Amino acid sequence: MYNYDTTSLMNGLTNTMNSTSNAVQGIYIWTIVATVLAIVGSILIYFLFIKSKTNFKGGLKTLRDYLSGDLIHIESLAKMFYYAGLIYVILTSINSLITIGIGGADAGSCIMAFFAQLLLGPIIVRFVFEIIMMFIRIWKNTENLKKK
Repeated sequence: MYNYDTTSLMNGLTNTMNSTSNAVQGIYIWTIVATVLAIVGSILIYFLFIKSKTNFKGGLKTLRDYLSGDLIHIESLAKMFYYAGLIYVILTSINSLITIGIGGADAGSCIMAFFAQLLLGPIIVRFVFEIIMMFIRIWKNTENLKKK
């Protein structure tokens, strides 16, 4: 019969478990350190940079405006997410066609799912995008009215 050395197997498992345990402990410690640094850093940025009465110029002024929320880029980000979502929905519709080749899936229902996602997916993504843009435009209009 076969002669297996179980002690070396158990030593290997023990070493693997110890190294995994050490890695998890390191992750926990780093999470706590990162949390403390984030809190302290945000307090320092707020009181020393944002709340400061100093008149910054150039890049520091732009950074201050960005960090304080005066420069808003949500409209550009919404457009980028719209394009990404549109491309994602169209490309993942191909998954329905791929499942035909895997077997066990009805070809007719896979083709119907492909066309349904290919046609309805972009419409749904556009609908969600327009709702988001509606809220952004309402916000922008109220900001403009507030400035007048």
